[in-house]
Amino acid sequence: MKKVAVIGAGTMGNGIAHVFAQTGYEVSLIDIAQTSLDKGIATITKNLDRQLKKEKITEEDKTKTLANITTYTQIVEGVKGVELVVEAATENVDLKLKIFKDLSEATPENVILASNTSSISITKIAAVTNRPDKVIGMHFMNPVPVMKLVEVIRGYATSDEVTTLIMDLSKNLGKVPVEVNDYPGFVANRILMPMINEAIITLFEGVAGVEEIDTVMKLGMAHPMGPLQLADFIGLDVCLSIMNVLYEGFGNPKYAPCPLLVNMVTAGKLGVKSGEGFYSWTHGTKELIVADSFKK
Repeated sequence: MKKVAVIGAGTMGNGIAHVFAQTGYEVSLIDIAQTSLDKGIATITKNLDRQLKKEKITEEDKTKTLANITTYTQIVEGVKGVELVVEAATENVDLKLKIFKDLSEATPENVILASNTSSISITKIAAVTNRPDKVIGMHFMNPVPVMKLVEVIRGYATSDEVTTLIMDLSKNLGKVPVEVNDYPGFVANRILMPMINEAIITLFEGVAGVEEIDTVMKLGMAHPMGPLQLADFIGLDVCLSIMNVLYEGFGNPKYAPCPLLVNMVTAGKLGVKSGEGFYSWTHGTKELIVADSFKK
């Protein structure tokens, strides 16, 4: 495999493109907006400069990595000649189903179609394609160039051959793949998101404040950052979307999203991406917000 396409130039998409390109693959980075593509390339360049400063790569490595990426605004053009497509669009089931239906029509049946979804059923995604045996999940962690884990999710029809190939490919990228089966939230978010939701409930019920909750989890449980700060980084809209998938998928009240999370997303308080969540990020650094809206 030499040529891959990545759908979506956002945080996850540009990170995935970065890793593939740095490993020597030809990458087609596809997004409907040229501004998003330009921003994605700028982010990749900035991250390469960071690696260069830390002497993890050379100037030649940076040049080769950027040269391996070509941008496109049309799926049909971007997927020509590729052997693998990794979709990294917004975590919206209708959008993903449309993209995979389009990919099914735009690529030969031997092309593997992978999704970076963090919670949506691979089996459901595969059902809209003409090759469910070649549809698989590749759930990278953020930031992609740094984090080692890739959850490799088998759909109901995913073949052994495709699973083995993607496991080996992930290792070739310098990642550690873990094979999991297709159930809501897979492993990572089935465990992580209820914890984050419980931290929000703890805040909502007035048990403790934002900083106190995060401090308990950092110092008491050795987490690198607290659950509320992590939620801000993930995006509160993404957290809500995943909790809804878990709630709908299992039908268990324990997965119901906290009303505070729902209200914050409705109000546009999405975390780092909007400049405000449980913390204020408007000045580029974390500042604690003290607000009555965090309470019942």
